Amino acid sequence: MDNRFNQFLSRCFLRFTGYTYSNMARLFMRLFVGIMFMQFGIRHLVNYSELSIDFPSILGLSSPICLTLMIIIELVCSLCIMVGFLTRLNTLPPILSMIAAEYYILHDLLPHHSIYGLDSTEPGYLPVMFIGIYLYLLLAGPGKISLDYFISLFIIGRQGKDEKEELDEV
Repeated sequence: MDNRFNQFLSRCFLRFTGYTYSNMARLFMRLFVGIMFMQFGIRHLVNYSELSIDFPSILGLSSPICLTLMIIIELVCSLCIMVGFLTRLNTLPPILSMIAAEYYILHDLLPHHSIYGLDSTEPGYLPVMFIGIYLYLLLAGPGKISLDYFISLFIIGRQGKDEKEELDEV
């Protein structure tokens, strides 16, 4: 009985520490950040008429145009990241938009609407959190559970090449 218990503990320990689930982890991270960022796009879309009046203007663009661009970034990039389509490319617009949001928050230039942050907290940490997650996805890539991976397999197959030669530790 004692020997079986030790074997059970050994197997559990190895399962929890020795195995990596990096593709599942990247899928989870893509889905998590996509859903979290998409909720801001939906809130912006629902409150468009109210927000378009005093949304910050960037690069000389009007407030409604900047808000529309932000909604497109929040919705389209989130969807593409969630399904893993052009993942690394689709992390760049959210990173840039979150850098701009952090700038406006730090300089207290954003109008205070409840949609910018979570209740009972200051909104300043949200852009930094998103930047960190998007930088992780930019560096780690989408993983094997993504459209990017399946498209890569298709392209490699059409070229008659081997997956192991072409895709280095996906």
